[in-house]
Amino acid sequence: MDVTIRRGTAADSATVAELHALSWRTAYAGIVPEQALGDGLADERSEVWALRLAADYGEPANTPELLIAEQAGEAVGFAYVVPQPDGRILLDNLHVRPGRTGGGIGHALLDAVHDHLATCHPGADLYLEVLRDNTRAVAFYEREGGRRTAEQEGVFPGGYALPEYEYTWPGAGARDGAPAR
Repeated sequence: MDVTIRRGTAADSATVAELHALSWRTAYAGIVPEQALGDGLADERSEVWALRLAADYGEPANTPELLIAEQAGEAVGFAYVVPQPDGRILLDNLHVRPGRTGGGIGHALLDAVHDHLATCHPGADLYLEVLRDNTRAVAFYEREGGRRTAEQEGVFPGGYALPEYEYTWPGAGARDGAPAR
């Protein structure tokens, strides 16, 4: 089945929050402490996405972009990119609905992110942070050409610090042909 990618809006906040919480509970089970994935997660994600998608970031160059993957009208994944003060672009989220992974949705979303950067942030480096123990995601980003550029600790809601990797696609927003991967 074909994947359609569209730009998200504030009207998508509830859908994205539900998908985000579901993805975390599935992908991070056994990695993130259970308390961080418990009952309050859906409400916390709902609040975060409502705020993110309603905010006025000023200049378009400073405005994050939400991309939503759909199949047959159903949201099956999303990506969220955030321009950073250092000129890089943070891929803050890339999630695929549990049960739909491995079918090309993540690849389609990452391609759409690269296309967005080529248009809106030419030459900018794309980077992300991924939990070290999320081996499925680590393998995906490595297959997609991401280069491991740092190791650090990430902090999750509730103050849980966990080891993570940073992956970078240098010049992912380059205009001269295909994005660097």
